[in-house]
Amino acid sequence: MMKVAITGASGFVGTHLQKAFPDNIHIHRDETVTEILDKLEDVSVVINLAGAPIIKRWTPDYKKVLIDSRVETTKTLVEAINRSDVKHFISTSAIGAYPDNGVYDERFDTYADDFLGELTRKWEDVALQCSKPTAITRFGVVLGNEGGALKQMLRPFQFGVGGVIGNGKMMMSWVDIQDLVRVYQHLVQKELTGVFNVVAPHPVSNYEFTKTLGAVLNRPTLFPLPEFILKMIYADAAGVLTGSKEIYPKALLENGFAFQYPTIKQSLKHLLEK
Repeated sequence: MMKVAITGASGFVGTHLQKAFPDNIHIHRDETVTEILDKLEDVSVVINLAGAPIIKRWTPDYKKVLIDSRVETTKTLVEAINRSDVKHFISTSAIGAYPDNGVYDERFDTYADDFLGELTRKWEDVALQCSKPTAITRFGVVLGNEGGALKQMLRPFQFGVGGVIGNGKMMMSWVDIQDLVRVYQHLVQKELTGVFNVVAPHPVSNYEFTKTLGAVLNRPTLFPLPEFILKMIYADAAGVLTGSKEIYPKALLENGFAFQYPTIKQSLKHLLEK
């Protein structure tokens, strides 16, 4: 069985990937190059998920945490991989690489001119210093019922006070957690390299997402959430929730990946209907 090393293994995505790759070891953020190198013996694939949570108020100090937990951690990891016999490196990034209010796939080769764009640029640049075959996975909003964004969204809807954000027109590029896991299996099996948008092929407006979620839960969606409230809570980080990202998984589709949950209705029904 193929042995896989995972950073960020205890997180929402990491716990699912542990089940998909049962012969796995965990690499921790504070480990040195030498410690990581010892762990990489007999490891074929390294999956890098390390990074502090993005949905949190971005103070200057926390912005440094976001950068260090991604860029510096990946730098140490890459140094160890380059000295190892690892065959394949898959490093996480995010669709924050893309500007708001546009339609993009992997052919867009620059970065958004904002904090998230700069963060992903630095993160990916360090990952691409790896001398082994390397893939970059740019996550959209990951939907699962045990964690991630959906778990945070559910509470107001369950109490009947869910609603659209602002005017509801902002686009949301998302992926079902089960499809995300299958993406990793696909990348590993085919030994793929390059940048891959890990998003479903049918992004939705916030309005469509809200109405679909309300319908699946059989709850009303009457209470709009003004953007300024999110700004008060999260400061600049509110842009993660209010930004409009219409992103498509062109590279995955061209490499033969078939989504099991391509539409938001299919995903929410399978995640939430008992």
